[in-house]
Formats: sequence, structure tokens, C-alpha cells
Amino acid sequence: MNRHLSKSIQSLRPSGIRRYFDIAATMDDVVTLGIGEPDFVTPAHIVAAGVESLHDGLTGYTSNAGIPELRAAISAQIAQRYGLRYSPESEVLVTVGVSEALFLALKVLLDPGDEVLVVEPCFVANPALVQTAGGVPVMVPTSVETDFQVTRAELEARVTPRTKAILLSYPSNPTGAVLTREHMLEVAQVAEEYDLVVISDEIYERLVYGIEHINFATLPSMFERAIVLSGMSKSYAMTGWRVGYVTAPAAFTEAMYKIHQYLIMSAPTMGQVASLRAICHGEDDVESMRREYDRRRSLIVDGFNRLGLTCFEPRGAFYAFPSIEITGMHDEAFCEALLQEERLALIPGSAFGDSGRGFVRASYATSEANILEALDRLERFLLKHGIAKRAAAPEFAA
Repeated sequence: MNRHLSKSIQSLRPSGIRRYFDIAATMDDVVTLGIGEPDFVTPAHIVAAGVESLHDGLTGYTSNAGIPELRAAISAQIAQRYGLRYSPESEVLVTVGVSEALFLALKVLLDPGDEVLVVEPCFVANPALVQTAGGVPVMVPTSVETDFQVTRAELEARVTPRTKAILLSYPSNPTGAVLTREHMLEVAQVAEEYDLVVISDEIYERLVYGIEHINFATLPSMFERAIVLSGMSKSYAMTGWRVGYVTAPAAFTEAMYKIHQYLIMSAPTMGQVASLRAICHGEDDVESMRREYDRRRSLIVDGFNRLGLTCFEPRGAFYAFPSIEITGMHDEAFCEALLQEERLALIPGSAFGDSGRGFVRASYATSEANILEALDRLERFLLKHGIAKRAAAPEFAA
């Protein structure tokens, strides 16, 4: 029956993450550091707002672009945090998560065969969505030697007459890297010189540690050529509510709206109501969760380094990205063996692009007990394979 399927869908690679979840699902007693979502339950007052909306009979569609109050709240929050002024009526679009927002952004920019510079390592969906939108993903490498910062030289080396956009995802999934202002300005210079649009996925914008997040559209001359994506999933522990949003000049959002109204109609109504509550009254919740992630970040990074799996310091999101160079193993073989022998699930770095080879992604959006148990199992695995000596005290296991 494959003859009935399009060539584009047949050439689309399956997710390199999902495979390990599928294997782990067949096993007992698995500790996973592979899941990229908060382990916190959505704060109770936000849940209550969503439930109340159902009891109030708000079970129909909303305005295609999102309920006006939510768009106004998004606009006000961005103005307060970054000094940017987006019109709630024409420059804010509420979407079904950032995934829809990214697809819409790509679809309105690309004609068949147009190219997008995709900075990697990156979330597995990024090049796939470029391809799905009819474009060609051109991967732009980064390395641990520069803390996974993309450079002007690497971007310029891949610009062609068909290049239409640059796709950034910082704070980064999978590395935890945060793009510095210096490197952001390099990206902005390339965008301006070659007349490119920058799509900036900033879903982890609130989860940064010891630094301030810089919204890409705040850079000189970038407001008019930046499409910024964010949402509720990570910062407010609302992954299942499926609410994201786009802020961009009206020319972009109105074009995206055309597809959104046919494809989706509107984001989930109860999710929008809950999101309004979160934005207006959820700051303490965000900060509480951010502090806890920061504590776990220190715990897991220190653990990897003491085991000899060198790990640069992640400054955002909730992922660590240690090197497994000392093992001499390919990252896929390492993760498969670790899962089979110790029931510990990590994600190979190569799932996120060639720049991730030789690394593994570990999410610390899990309990301290799980992190300690994971480090204990990892240590046992390394000792068994003669890769590392026993870590110095204190013991990892709780």
C-alpha cells in the first residue's frame, strides 16, 4: 500500500526519542530520564479555572485566534518582561502548543524546496516540520567546545539563494544551552544581511538559571523579522492542556491565521481559560518549579561529572547533555545497553542531530529520588564495563 503514500511522508524519519520509550514500556522497574515534560502536576488553582470553565458551559469553540482576554494577557506579559509591544488583536495567535505554531510559521514562509537553517542539536520535530511544510532543513552544527552556541560563520557557510529562514531553539532541548547576547547578535546580523526571517522557539524562556532570558525580537532591527514561539507547557506544567502562542508582526500572524482557522479552528477552550489564570496568577508557581529544577540541575550535573561523563553546565530548560566519550561506545549502543542491563532510559544525542553524537540527553524533570537512583544504576553500569572507578563519596543512592 506504500504506493499510495506521498514521497515526503515516506522519507520522514520516525522520532529518535519515541523508540526508547517504546522499548522501556515493555520492561519493569525502568527509571527514565528521557521524558521531556515537567513532573509537576498543573497547579491546583489553574486546574480549577479549567474545570470551572466546563461547569460554566464553555465547551464550544473560541475565536479562531484565541479568547481576547488571553491574547491581551500574553501581550501584557511580554510587554512587562521584555518591553515589546504586540497588538493582542493582530500580532498574537493562540495555537495548539508550539508544535502547531512552528508548523504554521514554516508553512507561511516556505515554497517547495526553500531552505531553513536549523541549528542543532535540536528537538527532533524541528527538521521534520521543515520537511513537512515543503522545505529543506539545512542543519547548522554547534559543539560543546563553544557551549553549543551557533556562530555567524557556521550560518553564513550554509546560506544559499534558496534560504528563507533561520530556526533557533534556545534555551535548548536537548543541551540546556542558552544563546548569549553576543551570539544572538551574530544571528541577527546574518538575518539582516541575507534578508532572512528568524523563527525563535522560546518555550523554555522562564526556565533559566543564574541568567536572564533574552527575547530574540528585542535585538536591534529584529522585531520586524522575528517570529517568536512560546507557550504554557513547560513553565506552568501544562503540557496536556495544549496551549502555545505566536507573537510576530501582523503580516506573519495574519498569514498563519489563514491556515490555523482551517486546520485547527481554535485551541482547546478549557486550556485557554486555564492559561489565562496561569499568566495572571501563576508567577509564584513558575518560580517555585524553577528553583526546584535548579536544585536538581546541580545534583545531576555534579553526578555525571563525578562519574567521568563530562557535562557542561546547562543554563536553561531541564536537560543535561553529558559526553560519553570515555565509554568508547556509540551513543545509541550505549543507551540500548544501559536500558537492557540496568533498566535506565536515556536518549542518545544523535537523535537530535549529528552534533549530538557522543552525548546523551538526561531530563532532570523528575524527582530527586529518581535522579539518585539513575546515577546509582549508571555507576553500576560503568563499573561493570570497566569504564569508571567508583565515584567519590557521598554515595549516589538515597
